[in-house]
This record gives sequence, structure tokens and C-alpha cells, in this order.
Amino acid sequence: MSFEAAIARALPGIPRSTSPVDQIAYARDLWPRHHLAVTEGRIAEHRPGMIVWPGSTEEVAQVVRFCADEGLPLVPYGAGSGVCGGVLPDDRTVVLDLKRLSRRRAIDRQAPSVEVEAGALGIRFEEELNAEGFTLGHFPSSILCSTVGGWVAARSAGQCSGRYGKIEDMVASLECVVGRGEVVRLHRRAHGPDLTPLLIGSEGVLGVVTAATLRLHPAPPARAFAAFSFPTLEAGWDAMREMFQAGLRPAVSRLYDPFDSFMARLGAVRRQRAHAGAGDEPAEGAPARAHGARGPGAGAAVLRGLLRAPGLLNQVVDAVGSRVLRGATLILIFEGTARASAEDLARAAAIAERGGARPLGEEPARHWLAHRYSVSYRQAPVFMAGAFSDTMEVAAPWSRLDALYRAVRAALGRHVFVMAHLSHAYPDGCSIYFTFAGSAPSVAAAEAKYDAAWRAALDAAIDAGGTLSHHHGVGRSKAPRLGAELGLGADVVHALRGVFDPAGVLNPGNLLPREAAPAARRPLPPPPASPALDRDALLVHAAGAARLGDVERALAPHGLTLGLDAGAAPPELTIDAWIAAGAPGAPDPWSDPVDHLVAGFTARLASGAELAVRPAPRRAVGPDLFALFLGVNGRVGEITSAHLRAHGASRPRALPTSLPRQPPLGDAEAAWLDAVVGAARGVR
Repeated sequence: MSFEAAIARALPGIPRSTSPVDQIAYARDLWPRHHLAVTEGRIAEHRPGMIVWPGSTEEVAQVVRFCADEGLPLVPYGAGSGVCGGVLPDDRTVVLDLKRLSRRRAIDRQAPSVEVEAGALGIRFEEELNAEGFTLGHFPSSILCSTVGGWVAARSAGQCSGRYGKIEDMVASLECVVGRGEVVRLHRRAHGPDLTPLLIGSEGVLGVVTAATLRLHPAPPARAFAAFSFPTLEAGWDAMREMFQAGLRPAVSRLYDPFDSFMARLGAVRRQRAHAGAGDEPAEGAPARAHGARGPGAGAAVLRGLLRAPGLLNQVVDAVGSRVLRGATLILIFEGTARASAEDLARAAAIAERGGARPLGEEPARHWLAHRYSVSYRQAPVFMAGAFSDTMEVAAPWSRLDALYRAVRAALGRHVFVMAHLSHAYPDGCSIYFTFAGSAPSVAAAEAKYDAAWRAALDAAIDAGGTLSHHHGVGRSKAPRLGAELGLGADVVHALRGVFDPAGVLNPGNLLPREAAPAARRPLPPPPASPALDRDALLVHAAGAARLGDVERALAPHGLTLGLDAGAAPPELTIDAWIAAGAPGAPDPWSDPVDHLVAGFTARLASGAELAVRPAPRRAVGPDLFALFLGVNGRVGEITSAHLRAHGASRPRALPTSLPRQPPLGDAEAAWLDAVVGAARGVR
């Protein structure tokens, strides 16, 4: 029986296609490396065997069960806007397009929250919420062409993460179909056990997200806007750090390096000239025509020529420096009541001006908001000109941010022209979003240059103590270096795949190779003898055997505290026992979704193997393995050290919600927890 006939017999009534047009459309996501092949006409590569469009969770389960039984690879598909190579099928692959699963239930106005299916398109979903007076608060640049399920699968961040957090902070529960067709419902618990962090960010290799219950907020009644020019990028990020550590939560805080700021000012001049009738304003996101070019062909040639000497371009920008380019630009937008937004903006302005900033007024921030999604469409003209471009988002604690910025910029700069901005800040650290472009005489040479730039940049990020991804995920573009960041954690993820996808059919090759590669077993450094404070990041590194009281005494001379409810967290409790019990007395994660409890940790599994997750403000490098220890009563292993968040006297405005903090653990979910624990315990 043919491939198509077998599916038609097993899945009657589910729309499907083997049309060449559909196969080409579903052959890839928006990974820029794919674009290079397309420019050469290689559009027939990686065609899937079939595309199916289930209309319900039950139909998704039928498809997953069929693929597991037949050993057919299955790729969940949202809107195809991923940029990391998460979609790369072959002629036996079934692509599972989820966009027919777009229904939502009525909003629970008391919580507030809403259950929505995974195929809901982002912008339409948000507009529907707005019409009822609510917002999710999640605004990725891809919101026009991404889905709720895609956000969850990739551990997405939106442009307003400074107030509302990332997608993992918005999920109250998940419905998933796992590898044998079982339908699983998982609930978030503030004090564990909580399996949702293992499915969020798993990029389709552990299960197919079919629905989620998401926390909502009342639509903000007011916004306050400001922009500032800092003498250097470093001065700008010092101000951002002080703002977040002072308890401020700007919905938007974006800091652009001097060259990026210079280009934005040129755009403003063009707009002013256009409004004055001095010339036509280019479309938003279109590249400026090279000086002296008489047509698109000439402009493209100039662009290609410049990008073939990226080292020289980067040296010129460095030599010109902040003084000539007139510094770095910080954009701030606060949301909430008119009074609260104005008060918080005034506090932020005082911090900025103490840091040497010059106020630029409201217009740059208002203009950014009006064109906030245009950036998603700026790559096409570059590729049409015979060049290539891409982005890379890494993150690190504030104390390592300078080293991360310099190392990654230098590594990229040997191959491509590079600029950067900082767009997602937290009390303990920040992400850096690098944009780069290059050119080569042929597509093959461009692919080689592109690959070399990525290899160098990923190695530089790891060596500088950063995380490889803050919100784009891993896909295939970063998978080769994931073991360098996660170490034993990569083997743990493989063990989780054995639990959730025993047939190994869910998006094989994505996130991690199909088989676990032997990881270098480097002995971990011993836990600190006494709690050690990273003053810049407000992280205290303490041994798992240290007592909460020891940590508090170490923080007190600095005016800091763990912020625990002493009645719920006895000072004689060790860090390991406290985490195993679910961190009782810890600050409520629903109240301040921008913050987190533990930035990094080391652990000894029941097998004796040692696991290390380096400190980072947030990461999108697969499942959050801390979920294996929080509130699981030590069943997986013991925490040997943790980087805990320390708090000063200033606390953020709370975001109220009545969502349950500790929903009961049902029998079905408990069975999955037992299976996960058993798999993780055995990793060696």
C-alpha cells in the first residue's frame, strides 16, 4: 500500500495534501539559511510526504498514533515563522498543521485567563482579547505570522516582556498530545511539582501542544513614552540594570548601539523630509539606496561589495565610535494607569539622567510602537540584493554582559557586519540581540561564511558565560552546540524524549540530534564554602547544604534579602531541602512575572551524575530542567548549589491574579511525573 493510501485509510475525514505546491510551502520555516538555497532555485529540497490539517485534539491524537505505529516522522507546524530550522522534513515526514485548532473559550474575567487552542494566530487572538478589554501582554515581532502553540513550543518572548514576562510566565496549564497519541493535561504550580516547563520550549520533540490556558491582564488604560541618548552602550545598560533592580517594570525597554541609533536618526530625517515634501519616504523596513546608485541593480552591487569586507566595515564603526555616532538610544514605554505610568517614567528618567543620558522626548518611542512589527519583513530586500542577514539573541547576567557583548560581536565581526540592541531586561540580566549581514561571490560561499559566523558566535557565547538562545529557540541552527551549554542536561532531555515520545517520531533531528552524543564529563567545581554575592546581577551563589539563615546573614550587610516569608521558610532549612519542598515562602511568581527564583544551579542526580545549568536571566534552550527539582522532594537528585535572586528594598508593583497557585495533582498527571522522575534518575 502506498504512503498516501495508508494515511487515507487510517485517517479518514482529516484533510490532507500531497500537492507539490503544498509540499514546497511546508518544506521549511524562515531559517535564513533556507533563504540562501531558495535564491539559487533550490526550492524542491526537504519536501514532506504529506501535510494534514486536524480540526480537533482527538484528530491530532489519531495522527500522532498512526505515525508512531508506522514509524513516520511527524513535524508539528504553526505558522512557519521560526528562524532556527525547526522544520526540515523528508519524503516520509507528515507535517501536522495546527491552524484549524484556533478556537478559544470564554474569558474567565475573575482570574483573568482564557483557554485557547494552539493554532490561534497571534495578532487575531490579541485583537479579540482587546475587544473584550484584556491583553495577553505577549507581542513577539512575528505576532502577525505566529501561533500560540509556536510561542509555547519555542519559549517565546514578546516586546513587552519587561512588564508581563515571557510566554512561560503566562501559561497556567497545557494540553498536549504526546508520542503514542495520549492526551496529557499539565498544570502550573508555583511550588511544584510542575511539568509544564518541560513541554514549554521543547520545540515539538516531546509533544504536540494543542491548547493552553493563559493568564490575561486588563488592557492598559494609559502609556507613558520616553527616549534617551547615552554616551555609550555600557552607560545605557547600567541604567537599565538600575531601573529593573529598583523595582521598575517598563513594558518596553530597548537599547540600541551607536550604529543602530545612527541609522534610526537617518530614518527620522528621511521621514521629516518626506513630510515636508522634499522627497519620497522609503517604505518602512526598506534599505536606503546606496549613495550615487541609479537603480536597484547598482544599489545591490554596492551593498554586496560592502558586505564582502565586513571586517573593514566593523573597524570603521568602532573607530568612529560613540562620539561621532552620537551614542546609544534607549526607548522606554510604561503601561498601566495614567498616574502609575507617569510616576514610574519619572523614576526611570531620573536614573537615566544620573547615568549621563540626554532626553530625546517621546517621539522615538511613539514611532517605535507604531512600527513595532516592521522588523520582521526587512530580510527579503537583503537576500534579493544577493547578500544574507540573520539575528542571534543571547543572554547573560549583568556581570557577564560586557564580556558576552564583546566576545560575540568580535566573533561575528570576522565574518559579517554586525550591530546590536538589548531588548529584554530583567533584575539579574539581559538579552543581547545581534543583527548581522554578509555577502559572498556564490551561494555556496555564502553558506560557508554563514555557517562559520554562527559557529564562531555560538562558541564565543558559551565561552563568555552566556546562554545560546533567549527566545528564538534552538531548532537545527544551534543544536550542534547545545551540549556545550547543557552538558549532562542534553542527556536528560534525551531521557525525557524516551518518556514522552518512545517511538522517536516527533520532529526528529530538531533541538537535539536523534541520538545522544557522548558529553564531555568535566567535573563540576565544588559548591561555594560560603554564600557569594554577584552584586551586579543580585544573585547569591550558595551551596545546597547552606541554610537559608546563612544566606540571609550574608546578604544583610548589603541591604539585600531573599524576600522569603519567614513563617513558611525556617532559617535552619537547607537550600536543597527548601527547593525540594517547593521553595515555601518564596516571592509569588504570578505577582512579578519578570523575575525568577533560581537563575542557575548544579545538582547530583540519583545516579551520581552531575548536572550544571549556568546562571542566565532567561533561556530558550529546550526544557527548563529546574522543574525536575522544585517541589519533587528530592526524587531526581539533590541540589548541590544554586544562584538565588537577592532583593533590595524596592519592590515592583504587583500584577494581581486569582489563578490558583497550587492546583491539585491528579492521578494522570502524577503518573507522568513518576515516569519523568524515573527517566531522569537513571541518566549517567
